[in-house]
Amino acid sequence: MSDEAKNDPLPRMTKAKAEAWAKHWVESMARTAEAEIVPSTYQANFTNCLGKNGESADDGRFTLAYDARAKLPKAQQAAGILAIKKELEKQGFRIVGYRSDPALDPSDLVDAEHPKDRQFVTAGDVSDELITLGVNTPCLLPPGVEQQEF
Repeated sequence: MSDEAKNDPLPRMTKAKAEAWAKHWVESMARTAEAEIVPSTYQANFTNCLGKNGESADDGRFTLAYDARAKLPKAQQAAGILAIKKELEKQGFRIVGYRSDPALDPSDLVDAEHPKDRQFVTAGDVSDELITLGVNTPCLLPPGVEQQEF
């Protein structure tokens, strides 16, 4: 982001809507991989947005890191992660990382970002039975508040 763009309007969303949006993405990736989410593993972590020079605003802006684990046998993990990668590409995501290499840990991994909506998604194996699915939102501003400028 250039200095000229640092005060561009932020996307607006409530924390509840951001969590529902992220959960939708996680569940969509699970369906694509033909994996079953473990309900007790859903996690939402809201944090304050920080600027590139460590600036912190007082206007309520936030980011969300949301993830869950899903059951998927090791024999199906490579195909499941590849299916997620292909679907993300169809949805206009830019793949920023992908691998399927049993010599590495994690063996199967995809990282992608959406150029317009700026969310970051990730999926990868974590054990012989589980994959992890995650979404990070861009900086979001709650509706009805005035955006602080720097």
